[in-house]
Amino acid sequence: MSLGPRGACIWCFKLSVVSDLSVTSTQESDSIINRELLVRRLGTLDYSTVWEAMQTFTDTRTSDTPDEMWCLQHPAVFTQGQAGKAEHLLSTGDIPVLHVDRGGQVTYHGPGQLVAYLLINLKRRHLGVRALVTATEQAIIRVLALYGICAHARRDAPGVYVDGGAKIAQLGFRVRKGCSFHGLSLNVDMDLEPFSRINPCGYQGLVVTSIAQEMGANLSFDDVTRQLVEQLGGELGYTHIREIAGTSLPV
Repeated sequence: MSLGPRGACIWCFKLSVVSDLSVTSTQESDSIINRELLVRRLGTLDYSTVWEAMQTFTDTRTSDTPDEMWCLQHPAVFTQGQAGKAEHLLSTGDIPVLHVDRGGQVTYHGPGQLVAYLLINLKRRHLGVRALVTATEQAIIRVLALYGICAHARRDAPGVYVDGGAKIAQLGFRVRKGCSFHGLSLNVDMDLEPFSRINPCGYQGLVVTSIAQEMGANLSFDDVTRQLVEQLGGELGYTHIREIAGTSLPV
């Protein structure tokens, strides 16, 4: 363990990144599939397109489909979870509102926010929903520590909060057929004004922040993405992380 900027603690771990897999038996193949995470960097895509792709991927995946993580940004959009209440939409203006099938209340997605969707066979990995949420929160906290930002999770309100109480990352999952989809959003360097048009995640007066705002400096979106992939892969126990070339959704 070493100390980062502003005295933040940094934990380091090593992952093996592979571009090719050599399989010698069915047992070895099953083992590798269970330890491998495929990563897609998708650039900027509209929410509905990715939402539909996540549903299709989950409904058609088989027991030997590798788990995937999709990293991207969305154009401005509010999304309202299954339990969402209209009272938390204050003045959305010209930003569209989509009612979606994840958990949680209303949140905002927009340029400069890193969205990561986790398409994981939880049953195959013997991973419960609470463990998935905890691992995701801890990975985000570790990423923030690398940038000198002290943050924590709250048992009563999923997500990640900087010291002082402002929220910097949102979580919302859906599980179908023992597999997860949807995921997290981390505010990197974005216009935070749209959060004032809603009660973020259903909490009146909740302050929202970003990495850039906490640092007071510019940063690389790609570097934050790379750090999140590494930290989340480690927290979830993957030993093989393979990035898929290109910016296409799976066919």
